[in-house]
Amino acid sequence: MSLRRIRSLPCWQGEIRAVRLQGGLSNESWKVTDAQGDHVVRFGKDFPFHHVSRAAEVMAARAAHQAGFAPRVEHSGRGVMVSEFLEARTWSETDMRANPGRIGRLLRDFHTRMPAQVSGPGMIFWVFHVIRDYARTLVDHGSRFGQDLPWLTGVAAEMEAAQVPLPIIFGHHDLLPGNFLESPGGQLWLIDFEYAAFGTAMFDLAGAASNAGMSAQEARAMLIAYFGTVPDEAMLRAFEAMQCASLAREAMWAMVSEIFLAAPGADYDAHARDYLGRLGAALDRYHSRYGKTQS
Repeated sequence: MSLRRIRSLPCWQGEIRAVRLQGGLSNESWKVTDAQGDHVVRFGKDFPFHHVSRAAEVMAARAAHQAGFAPRVEHSGRGVMVSEFLEARTWSETDMRANPGRIGRLLRDFHTRMPAQVSGPGMIFWVFHVIRDYARTLVDHGSRFGQDLPWLTGVAAEMEAAQVPLPIIFGHHDLLPGNFLESPGGQLWLIDFEYAAFGTAMFDLAGAASNAGMSAQEARAMLIAYFGTVPDEAMLRAFEAMQCASLAREAMWAMVSEIFLAAPGADYDAHARDYLGRLGAALDRYHSRYGKTQS
């Protein structure tokens, strides 16, 4: 079915070769070669349960290319997007931990330059709303993780109360290692803009740190590179709180995905439990530094 659909796309020149790409927990991607060169075909439907609109994703991907952060979008249609293939390697958690300053500068530039390129309705991403909505979805569908939901929504409320006011930016909001690419010349790229929207810079910063397992020293280096100064205590507390929220959201993303998705090779249960473990460790660190809010 996928190969037939790929061949039917109107953007190819001559014969094509297609190879399924590994990775991706919710989408299907292929490397396709035609007379013009190499391309990436990405299939994906709207996911209302994840607040994902493919039209908004294509818009953000085009804007990110215009701003200099992403490959060119060559074709888009219902449920499909074709982009140029970059000769670049995918980062790992080790790469992210080794480059906190580069990540901080990349995100500062991305947040600064993207608003001038985006168009259409102003989509928003607020992780605390996402967590609350995920909880409602999980309750409605009788998720086996139901016993964890009061704890997770309680964590979200505590971490939301610790946030500090920041300017609204346009963020990526899914800064897993696999969404960073590095060209042989050293240029960093971002891919996969499903969750790109207006929001707070703190979520991208915290997401990058928590998804990479950064140490406190590495995370501070990223914050200094982003803000251009040493963050004060309120900012550091908000950052650590947002890391907890980021981990909670990723765990709940997997719980919801288990209900609605079935990507080949994806183990949503293992993903959820991995991030629940990371969240527990991050909460212990947060409470040891700032105390536990009494309910």
